Amino acid sequence: MDKLLGPYRPYIYALLRMAAGLLFFLHGLPKLFGGFGRPAPVDLMSQMGLAGIIEVIGGAMIGLGLFTSPVAFLASGQMAVAYFQAHAPRGLWPIMNGGELAALFCFVFLYFAAAGSGKWSIDSIRK
Repeated sequence: MDKLLGPYRPYIYALLRMAAGLLFFLHGLPKLFGGFGRPAPVDLMSQMGLAGIIEVIGGAMIGLGLFTSPVAFLASGQMAVAYFQAHAPRGLWPIMNGGELAALFCFVFLYFAAAGSGKWSIDSIRK
C-alpha cells in the first residue's frame, strides 16, 4: 500500500485536510446563522456560540491551511469537550450516544495538529 500511495500521500493528506475543514465549517454555520434544521442561531455569548465561532472560523482556516496546527489543536479540544459534555452522558460507546462525528473530528484534528498544513495550503506558501 505504501508503494501505491507514496508519491500521492501529500496530496491525499491535503484533500483530507480541505474536506474536514469544509465539513467543520458547515457544522458551525447553523449555530451562527440558523437554518439546516436549527430554527434560530444560538446566542454568541454562550458555549454553543463559542463552538459555532470555532467551527466556522477554524474550519475555514483548517480547510485553507492557515495556522493549521494551532487551530486544529483548538478544534480537537473543542470536539473532545463536545463529546464528553453532550454525548458521553448518553452512553459509553459513540455508536450508542451519537458522538461518532465529534470523536472522529477530535482525532482527525489532533492528527492535523501534529502533521501540520501540508501541500496546497496558505502555510506552505507563507514559508
